[in-house]
Amino acid sequence: MGAVYRARDLHFPNVQKWVAVKEMINPSHDPSMRDLLVRNFEREANILATLSHPSIPRIYDFFTQSQRSYLVLEFVFGEDLEAILRKSTDFIPEAQIVAWAIQLCDVLQFLHTHKPEPIIFRDIKPSNIMINQYNHVVLVDFGIAKTFDVAARGTMMGTEGYSPPEQYRGEASPLADIYAMGATLHHLLTRHNPQLEPPFTFAERPIYKYNPSVSEEMVAVVTKALGYLPEDRYQNAEEMKQDLLALGRRTGVTPTVSLTGSVPVSAHPGQKPVWIFECEDEIRGTPSLDENALYVGSYDQNLYALDAETGRFLWKYPTHGAIVGKPLLTEGFIYFGSEDCYLHVISPVAGRLIWTYRTDGPVRSSPRLAGEYLFVGSDDGGLHCINLKSGRRLWRFEAGAPVRSTPFLYNNLIYFGSEDGDFYCLDLFGTPKWHYRAKRAITSSPVIRDGLTYFGSMDGTFYAFDARMGWEIWRRRMGKGSISSPCVDENLVFTGAIDGYIYCMDRSNGREIWSYHTDHQVTGSPVADMGMIFCGSVDGNMYCLESRTGHLRWKFDTGKPITGSAVVSRRMLYFGSTDNRIYALPL
Repeated sequence: MGAVYRARDLHFPNVQKWVAVKEMINPSHDPSMRDLLVRNFEREANILATLSHPSIPRIYDFFTQSQRSYLVLEFVFGEDLEAILRKSTDFIPEAQIVAWAIQLCDVLQFLHTHKPEPIIFRDIKPSNIMINQYNHVVLVDFGIAKTFDVAARGTMMGTEGYSPPEQYRGEASPLADIYAMGATLHHLLTRHNPQLEPPFTFAERPIYKYNPSVSEEMVAVVTKALGYLPEDRYQNAEEMKQDLLALGRRTGVTPTVSLTGSVPVSAHPGQKPVWIFECEDEIRGTPSLDENALYVGSYDQNLYALDAETGRFLWKYPTHGAIVGKPLLTEGFIYFGSEDCYLHVISPVAGRLIWTYRTDGPVRSSPRLAGEYLFVGSDDGGLHCINLKSGRRLWRFEAGAPVRSTPFLYNNLIYFGSEDGDFYCLDLFGTPKWHYRAKRAITSSPVIRDGLTYFGSMDGTFYAFDARMGWEIWRRRMGKGSISSPCVDENLVFTGAIDGYIYCMDRSNGREIWSYHTDHQVTGSPVADMGMIFCGSVDGNMYCLESRTGHLRWKFDTGKPITGSAVVSRRMLYFGSTDNRIYALPL
């Protein structure tokens, strides 16, 4: 009666945005039956339209044409569990099954506690559970899902072998999904398809008969979920999830993080650092990465070079002040400022000094390059333009207050803010093109995308300006001020604020899409990669959030404030903390 196609969304001509188009072919010649089928298909669209969860595909559109109805859905890159079972030649590791089960519990708890009415999926089975490219569960095919009515009865809906006894009688409650999940776990652990056996005979086919390596604790969880009577099962998905987490702690099985709620750091394999390097003092800045090495400054006044893969110490270059900016790697050299008032230029080979440039104040701004011109701000109140080859000043623009904002170069223009609240646009000769004055300091470093420049201010406002003309396009109030530099990803812009929130806004109009509250100030800048946002907080945690919804994927606790930003490369996340350490986490 239907098919699912992969399609390209032509609303976005400059990028390849894939969607899934689910088609229902309506074969009935009876007008009333055709209407019923369309209404049922429409019900799936209506249910999906009310749901926002990282384990549920987003719906983009619904329409009917001739005898066919269509849903346009988020495309999930991955495979369903039935395909994974079919391709595997050995048992799937128990730890991996526990990880998926925890995520399934999360999404079922979300559905079963949905307001205003709970939703029962009614067809949990391997072919309806996809594993995306990030190894996360996505529940697909809501065709027979329905809102829960205690008094309702109906025809049998579901899949034989996975459905509980009461569902065969036309009755279904949230506990029916618990049973079906138990049947699914039994299938994954044993590789034995319950559809090929008489229904409700799992007790006659114990797990250890097929897979003796499964832990007793896991067998107990599955057995309880498969209780013949609803009252013998877990009474909600959260209860089952807690037993799965406890199972991991008792047996040493390490489950992955759940998509909602809090899970201990040790429970997430992605949160176990590949390596940790300890400096002699705090790391407050942001590292930089080239092909093989990671460079990061410390309050111990050294710039460190580490092997990016192993964390092995390569060399360190000493200055006479703390280093809080992000090093610039270009033209075969490393450029960075220090609170000793100097801009340092060194070779990546053993950290050999090439030249220095002196300002009259600490250099907390990160340098930027355009051709043979190097630009950097200083606490002396100036933006300095330096000849790249000679290290001599070409000009200095007087901003009247410390310049800690890192300049952004776009179309031969330079954009930056000052601690007096002034935002400047200059040409390459230091001539002002336009200027805007906010009510408080602009430490946030601007970002420009598609002709708009974005930046935050300590006045509690986030701004979007026309980069060429200086016209204000929109502004957005936050709870408190911001020194976080924005991050732009597709049609979204992200920033942090002193109120402890990470904000996600529509970059065209400033409408808030979501906000996520940490337990302290957010001073570092968010980083986007692979559909996720990574951002540290003064509460000591590095957060990984789903970029479209703001749902927490995981968080890693360093125990001390994280004030800088992370860098992502080759499926690794690198960042420093004021616990004096540099971390490399796998993604």
